[in-house]
Amino acid sequence: MIEILLNSEEPAVRLKAAVDVLGQDPYGLVTMLQREQMKASPRVQRLLSERDADGRIPYHPYSKWRGAHWVLVCLAELGYPSGDESLLPLRDQVFGWLLGKDHERHIETVNGRVRRCASQEGNALYAALVLGLADSRVEELVQRLISWQWPDGGWNCDRRPEAAKSSFMETLIPARGLAWHGKFTGSGESIKASRRAAGVFLRRNLFRRQSDGSVIEEDFTRLHHPCYWHYDILFALKVLAEAGFIVDRRCDEALDLLESKRLADDGWPAEGKYYHVARQGKDGPTPARHISSGSSLVDWGPTGKRRMNEFVTADALYVLKAAGRLPQPVELPPSYEG
Repeated sequence: MIEILLNSEEPAVRLKAAVDVLGQDPYGLVTMLQREQMKASPRVQRLLSERDADGRIPYHPYSKWRGAHWVLVCLAELGYPSGDESLLPLRDQVFGWLLGKDHERHIETVNGRVRRCASQEGNALYAALVLGLADSRVEELVQRLISWQWPDGGWNCDRRPEAAKSSFMETLIPARGLAWHGKFTGSGESIKASRRAAGVFLRRNLFRRQSDGSVIEEDFTRLHHPCYWHYDILFALKVLAEAGFIVDRRCDEALDLLESKRLADDGWPAEGKYYHVARQGKDGPTPARHISSGSSLVDWGPTGKRRMNEFVTADALYVLKAAGRLPQPVELPPSYEG
């Protein structure tokens, strides 16, 4: 399966297999070449195809899944080359939205807890750091996230006064963004906040209620790509691996469940998806009012319980390697030419 991924038509999949699974130097000659090749890949070209002459995408940044916010998140997930200045207009769109006065008016505090969809700030933080687009505004996002963190370690946008527990969806992505900020800057404050957030999932074995051990949501146990702002066990395991918590024994049940989903060909399926593929108009970007929510210019591969999805497979192998569940050492196949 690793050899199949290394020979994928998708540069991002080849990169994930080489770096995340085989441990190749992420900044070595071969991997840097693969990152550069990614700029010309059909998926990347489609993701960026709706930019105007100013380099911006003419929708609200959060327009699902074609706004600047989601395009940057997808590029970061793919491993797109860091420091591409042509992406700065998209970054400025996102920061302008999240740090603008209108957005601030939607930040409410109820019963001493800030009610925010913190996955928005978390994804923006993650994408800016990974894509080499960070500036001083990143620190503002970090401080907001830390100041909004709930006593149990997470975040929630539930405005009901009785809501007192964090949301899985609104906690996983801020945990990821803060973990990456800690890696890049050495910030102890960010690392501590990420560790507290990880506890929200670890205390529940990533998908079970603390009260009775039942499954919180069946969809949490199904595999998807991309997850966008949604939650599933593979996405959670990936974030916990990035943050260094994958060796916690409370991940074991989710890892067992992930391993049980391996197909006969040694790949993993995308059991569901959160998008539908939209057609791009011949005359330029579709007016925002005509875009259905959840439309994507990109097809992210096969969906179904019996068909291997390369992106899901690459992430599953990364997680299992980080957890020490792959045969060691994993080596480059003899046929690999880079």
